[in-house]
Amino acid sequence: MAILLIAEHDGATLSEHTARALTAATQIGGDVDILIAGKNAAAAADAAAGLAGVRAVLLAEADALEHRLAEPTAALITAMAGDYDTILAPASSSAKNILPRVAALLDVMQVSDVIEVVSRDTFKRPIYAGNAIEVVQSTDAIRVLTIRSSSFAAAAASASAAPVKQVTAGAEGGNLSSFVENLLSHSDRPELGSAKIIVSGGRALGSQERFSEIINPIADKLGAAVGASRAAVDAGYAPNDFQVGQTGKVVAPDLYLACGISGAIQHLAGMKDSKIIVAINNDPEAPIFQVADYGIVGDLFEVLPELERQL
Repeated sequence: MAILLIAEHDGATLSEHTARALTAATQIGGDVDILIAGKNAAAAADAAAGLAGVRAVLLAEADALEHRLAEPTAALITAMAGDYDTILAPASSSAKNILPRVAALLDVMQVSDVIEVVSRDTFKRPIYAGNAIEVVQSTDAIRVLTIRSSSFAAAAASASAAPVKQVTAGAEGGNLSSFVENLLSHSDRPELGSAKIIVSGGRALGSQERFSEIINPIADKLGAAVGASRAAVDAGYAPNDFQVGQTGKVVAPDLYLACGISGAIQHLAGMKDSKIIVAINNDPEAPIFQVADYGIVGDLFEVLPELERQL
């Protein structure tokens, strides 16, 4: 049997999360096919075909699939499921919308947020906000998985492209939901989930204006994405899509700079896998220092402007 990887894409470009999920798929073992479901998504299919370890790219294009609504996409996947013993996708908001429906239609359990492949049917996933790691063995005939992409390296490019095959998408799925509009934030900075450097601010910054005045210059000089703790987002200092943590985005950049963040477990669950963590906080007992590689105990309103000058 083989593995079906549901690609994360916007039609024109393939998300790096797909390449990371592909690494998990190859560790499970077996032939890997990538499904590109959408409309006018040939460019994303070509990008997927260039990844190492791919047997074939399956391109399904239809009006109903353009916005990857859960019902038609899940119907497409379940119609194809008989040829696969594992169906997986990056643990994105889109996959979290689609794959539970797939698992329910197939009458199997879903293993969510896989961070390590133990064997073909056994996986590790975090529970209790990352305080414990659960080992899950699935005995289902078809395993449905979401992959925490920050735990896996991106698959390399292949010397030769895999074939791209057209797949006919049916009209199943009904009219239970419809697309209204996308409300997207636009930024010149890197996308938070895939950024190599992240500068995050916490509630200690005190206001939206001070958050921007203190955090943004550092991020600009480092070419970094901007993140925020849940407390900072709840206080209105930063938008929701900046939130790092269990209820925000899980990240694992090369460098994570935590400014005025105490280190609540909700936040640590979203960033403690970062390669290097630097914490700046005026409380020497702050939990963030327990996971930090480097720590500065001091006033961030003095430390960060000095750091900007040094940069």
